[in-house]
Amino acid sequence: MPEHVGTAARAVQLYTPEERRRRDETKWTLVQGVLAPLQFLVFLVSLVLVLRYLVAGAGYEAATISIVVKTFVLYTIMVTGAIWEKVVFGKYLFAPAFFWEDVFSMAVISLHTLYLWATLSGTVGPIGQMLIALTAYAAYVVNAGQFLWKLRMARLQGDAAEGAA
Repeated sequence: MPEHVGTAARAVQLYTPEERRRRDETKWTLVQGVLAPLQFLVFLVSLVLVLRYLVAGAGYEAATISIVVKTFVLYTIMVTGAIWEKVVFGKYLFAPAFFWEDVFSMAVISLHTLYLWATLSGTVGPIGQMLIALTAYAAYVVNAGQFLWKLRMARLQGDAAEGAA
């Protein structure tokens, strides 16, 4: 293993050996592993529909349905993720290893919820609704990047632990 990989893995100790064992044994890890790519697929479809509406003015209903579906998939992954965090770290949210990801996830959820409120209340017009959705989606992309980075760090940590054994 290259020197810099081992150094990076040692610098970011996401899991103690016991936490790693709990992470590997819980069904919630698989649930997260299924929901994360599903959410990304729903996001991509919805993004296309939202952009289509904003550019062509067509497909408001399809875009709206896709955003609502994306929001409920997000809520599902957040609830199951909190359960996963409780099983692995003993806290439903804001465990030190994922503190900033959870903080940013709250912003993502807030923006998606703002979209639902704007749409259901009718206080924001269709263009404004779509702009809120795009803002929520931009935040989601940043948050997904945070989690992908942590996944990479966990793999590097695992590789370093295997190399040391």
